[in-house]
Amino acid sequence: MRFYLARHSDPDSERDALTGQGEREADALAERLAAERISHLYCSVTGRSLATAERIAARTGVAVIRERWLIEPGHLSVRQGGRTYAMWDTFGETVRARTPLPEGDAWFRVPPFDAPEVSAMWAAFRKDCDALTAAHGYVRDGARYRIERASDDRIALISHNGTVLLFLAHLLALPLPLVWCGFYNCPSALTTILFEEHSPTWAVPRALCVADTSHLRIAGLDPQPRGMGAGFYEPYR
Repeated sequence: MRFYLARHSDPDSERDALTGQGEREADALAERLAAERISHLYCSVTGRSLATAERIAARTGVAVIRERWLIEPGHLSVRQGGRTYAMWDTFGETVRARTPLPEGDAWFRVPPFDAPEVSAMWAAFRKDCDALTAAHGYVRDGARYRIERASDDRIALISHNGTVLLFLAHLLALPLPLVWCGFYNCPSALTTILFEEHSPTWAVPRALCVADTSHLRIAGLDPQPRGMGAGFYEPYR
């Protein structure tokens, strides 16, 4: 089984839709996912995600399944430098200044991640993610996945930067704050996760590529740094 995790294409935030560049990005992403022969297509219920997924569906013939839990947790925020940022944009200099670095499940006992709503969000996301993998035959057992029904399902999930980072942390068993400050997905970036199987019993997710934008370059498009860095940051709504 493979997961293809994509951030929606370049957004018109005012309309919760796609810009002209975003429409061209979505077509490029659709070509890439058609080449990957996706078998399932899930998307967040936001307009920008659905507009991206619909172009993929038109190219691949795979029906779109809308999932509310794929919306990024925009209710979580942090104040930094006099501005409000989404919590997944907590500055790396803040997270990595701590000794020891966040590890295991102890990270949610350290500010600003110690708010009850953070641990509640994380528990809910993991539950929904595990339900999805189980529906495709792979049941989470500790940090591994027990194979109940092996498959070659190729599952595309169109969501948001914040959501893709949650997937990376949970699937790869990494501390969430280090993923939040260490990875970034520009619009239409694609991450591929293989559920690697060395026995008939167990599968373990392995990243084959993270935040890849080669399909945009091939289409003659420059990736847009939406929501990255102080100079480019656009407050999430």
